[in-house]
Amino acid sequence: MKLIILDRDGVLNEDSDAYVKSVDEWIPIAGSAEAVGRLYEAGYTIAVATNQSGLARGYFTQDDLDAMHAKMIALAEASGGRFAHIAYCPHGPDDDCDCRKPLPGLIHQIEKALNTSAQGAWMVGDSIRDLEAGLAAGCRPALVRSGKGAKSEGKLTSTAGLEHTPVFNDLAAFTDHLLAD
Repeated sequence: MKLIILDRDGVLNEDSDAYVKSVDEWIPIAGSAEAVGRLYEAGYTIAVATNQSGLARGYFTQDDLDAMHAKMIALAEASGGRFAHIAYCPHGPDDDCDCRKPLPGLIHQIEKALNTSAQGAWMVGDSIRDLEAGLAAGCRPALVRSGKGAKSEGKLTSTAGLEHTPVFNDLAAFTDHLLAD
């Protein structure tokens, strides 16, 4: 199985320092749904691993999150794509869970749900913690500059294991590069 794991906010949709709290605030990044479609049509299995502490903080409800994910799924499907699994951490930063990135728990949930190993899979994110979670699970990290990625790019050289991480403007550029090889 050719697995690609994507962070959500900042990779698939616009991110917000005030949290993405509703389906109306869930705004796709231009070209992201089409990139998911292209990856799927090229034989990749695509999963999402996303921290959603807004649930624990009371910023939005499970119904709100489900509506955001339904929109994300519908846009990907309209572009010929499909998500094999969506794993999310509902916990706050002080909840002492094993699934909040940079810990690899979400990736392990994906492995279990898909009955596969994430070893060697791509982990595409816009933050250092996304990439650290991927590294901890044996994934190959890729940073996108969309979302918080432009701010994260300068931290790559000072973060162990991420010094040679490839950087792309967005998911569409990552997809162009991957499918060109």
